[in-house]
Amino acid sequence: MPNLNPAPRTRSRSHHRFAAIDLGASSGRVMVAHAGPDTLDLREAHRFTNRPVRTAGTLHWDILSLYAGVLDGLRAAGSAPLTSIGIDGWAVDYGLLDADGNLLGNPVHYRDTRTEGIAARAWKTVPATELYATTGVQYAPFNTLYQLLAARGSAQLAAAKHLLLVPDLLTYWLTGELGTELTNASTTQLIDPGTGDWSREVASRLGIDLGLFPPLRRPGDPAGHLLPQILDDTNLTSPVPVTTVASHDTASAVAAVPATTENFAYICTGTWSLAGLELTAPVRTEESREANFTNELGIDGTVRYLRNIMGLWLLQECLRTWSTDLETLLREAAGIPALRSLVDAADPAFLAPGDMPQRIARACAATGQPVPGTPAETTRCILDSLALAHRRAIEDAQRLADRSVDVVHVVGGGARNALLCQLTADACGLPVVAGPAEAAALGNVLVQARAQGLIRDRHEMRALLARTQQLTRYEPTGDPARRTAWDEAARRVTA
Repeated sequence: MPNLNPAPRTRSRSHHRFAAIDLGASSGRVMVAHAGPDTLDLREAHRFTNRPVRTAGTLHWDILSLYAGVLDGLRAAGSAPLTSIGIDGWAVDYGLLDADGNLLGNPVHYRDTRTEGIAARAWKTVPATELYATTGVQYAPFNTLYQLLAARGSAQLAAAKHLLLVPDLLTYWLTGELGTELTNASTTQLIDPGTGDWSREVASRLGIDLGLFPPLRRPGDPAGHLLPQILDDTNLTSPVPVTTVASHDTASAVAAVPATTENFAYICTGTWSLAGLELTAPVRTEESREANFTNELGIDGTVRYLRNIMGLWLLQECLRTWSTDLETLLREAAGIPALRSLVDAADPAFLAPGDMPQRIARACAATGQPVPGTPAETTRCILDSLALAHRRAIEDAQRLADRSVDVVHVVGGGARNALLCQLTADACGLPVVAGPAEAAALGNVLVQARAQGLIRDRHEMRALLARTQQLTRYEPTGDPARRTAWDEAARRVTA
C-alpha cells in the first residue's frame, strides 16, 4: 500500500480563494481552498450535523439548521476576499416555494416511506422500460419523479410556484436567484441524458408540471452574488460571486477523481457507494435497466454510468447501536476470516434507519450462513459484502458499456478506510488508488477555479489533483487461493 504523497509545492502567485459548501446525508461542511494552476489546498472552516427530524409521521430534513450551518461556515471562512462560493449536496430532494418565494415546508427526506408503491402506479402510464429508455435513470423509490407523484393532491404542492433541489434552494437563499443545476436535475428521472434537457413527454404523461423548475444551469455558470444581508451576517467583503458547480455531490466527486488514464472506474464512497464509469454517452439498453445502472450527467457533458450501492450506511447505522469506536472495530475486523458471512449490499431491506445489526444477522441466518456474533464480525461482513458489490458493479459496467478498466479510484470518506480499499482491490483483482477523501469539495472548488480561467478543462483538473493530493495505492493479492475465494464468494452472493 504505497503512499503516493505529493512533494510540497510552492503556492502560485495566481492562486485564488474559494469556499465550497458540501452537504452530505449526515453532516455538512464549509471548506476553504486556495487554487491555481499549481496550487490546490483545502481546509475545513466549519462542520455541522445534518440530523433529520420526523414530524407527524414524515421524515424531513432540518433545512433551516443546515442553512444556519452554512452561514456559520461562511463566517468562519474569515474576512479575506473570496473569489467565489459553490454549493453541492445530495440528490432528488427538494423544497417548494410559494409565489412570494417563501418555503412551504421542510423538504421531505428520501428515506421517508411516502413513495412506497408509487413507482408501480407510474409504470401503468409510462412503462418502466420506456421510462428508462428515455431518462436512463435507474429505479429508486425516492427518485424526485416518484416524490412528486406521491405529493400529488397535497395543499403544499398545489400552492407551489417553484421547486428547488436542495443545493439550488440554499443558493436561492444566499443570492435571491432561481435556477436548476443540471447534474442534480439529471437524478430526478425527468431529464433526457442524451439531450441534457427535460423529458417533456414523460412529465406531461405523468402530469408533472415542469414549469415548477427554474431554468437549467450548467457547472461553471454564474448563480448570482451574496445578498447584502448575507454579507452582513458573514462579515464577508463584497462582492462575492456564487458559481454553479456540479451540485450533485457525486458529480463533484467524480470531477475530482485524480485519474491519469481514461480506462478507470470510480467508487464514490460514503453513506452510499456509487460505482461506475465516466462515459461520453448514456447506455439505455434493457440489459442496463435490468442491471439497475443509472445514467446521470457530469461536467462537460459526460455521463456518470453507475450503480447505487447501500455503502457505509450499513456500518454507520450499526455504529449508532454499538459503543465501540470505528478504529477499534476496523482493527478487530481485519483479523476475522474473510468471506465468512455475506449480505447483498444493494438489498432495499437495508434502506431504512434502525437496528442494522439485527437486520444483517437475520439476512445471514435466512441464507444459512454463520450469523455474526460480535460487532467486529458484523463489520467484517459489511466490508466484505461492500467489496463484492463494488466488484459486481464494476464488472457489469464494463460489460454493458463495452469498456475496459485497469484501475479503480476510490474517493470520498471510504478512501480513509484502508481495510475496505484493500478488500475492494482483492475483490476486483485491480489496483485501487484511494483519495482524495474530500473529493466532492475539491470537485466543487475546481469547477469554480475553471470558471475563473485558472484551469482549462477536466483533464487539467485531474492532473492538478494527482500532483497535489495525498493518494494511496492498494494492489490486489497475488495469492491464487484468495482470488479463487473471492470468485466463489461472488457466485455465492449472486446465486
